[in-house]
Amino acid sequence: MTTSLAAAASTGEAVQFWILGTVAVLGALCTILLRRAVHSALSLAGTMIILAVFYLANGAYFLGVVQIVVYTGAIMMLFLFVVMLVGVTAADSLKETLKGQRWLAATCGLGFGILLIAGLGNASLKHFNGLGEANAGGNVQGLATLIFTKYVFAFEVTGALLITAAVGAMVLTHRERTERAKTQREQSEQRIREGKHIPPLPAPGVYARHNAVDIPGLLPDGTPSELTVNPTLRERGQIRDVSGESLDELKALEQRSEEWLGRSEEANR
Repeated sequence: MTTSLAAAASTGEAVQFWILGTVAVLGALCTILLRRAVHSALSLAGTMIILAVFYLANGAYFLGVVQIVVYTGAIMMLFLFVVMLVGVTAADSLKETLKGQRWLAATCGLGFGILLIAGLGNASLKHFNGLGEANAGGNVQGLATLIFTKYVFAFEVTGALLITAAVGAMVLTHRERTERAKTQREQSEQRIREGKHIPPLPAPGVYARHNAVDIPGLLPDGTPSELTVNPTLRERGQIRDVSGESLDELKALEQRSEEWLGRSEEANR
């Protein structure tokens, strides 16, 4: 009975690994192959969720929950919201700031793949201990015991590296002003000299019937106004043109008005 249960559990774990592993690899490939940053972030979030399932299936409950709550729920969602608010387009992602970086990245990736395949090919596992002993007093308790006793030095060094990286990123992104800031009058005069649009931009929408940011407003002649939509949405091709529909409805309304006025005139006669 025990042997059959163990065989069934082993078969179920193998089926779970091959199915979810395939989905995880597809999500990782979509992360680097999709052209839109939002879709790449969602694919990476799906891969992280599958990794959390692997942790939970192997008895690492704390790591599974942390993977979902911290990495997928906090970091990835924060990154996704930033991408959606800032509006990174596919054209921006194709601009190379460093010449030859794609060839260098491809070479490094190929070398890393060769080392990974060589390491996995030479790896051998004769005895599997499992997590029964580590989780004897509880998964969280066992993990805390290892981190704060056997691996406390590595844990502190990792924390110091993360803090150093965060401080370094803040220092690199900080820019001190080396010139006097222009006053509002000087900025307005500069805009006039450059021939920029001085009045406030018109609001989006069509005759105040739509308040969506992806619908351009109409000029008096019925043509869409490009100043009423975000340039980022225009580059993405996410602008909805409803001018034809609105003009057709306006013509139908004028026709109904003329018919109604015609009937009113006949009634007066």
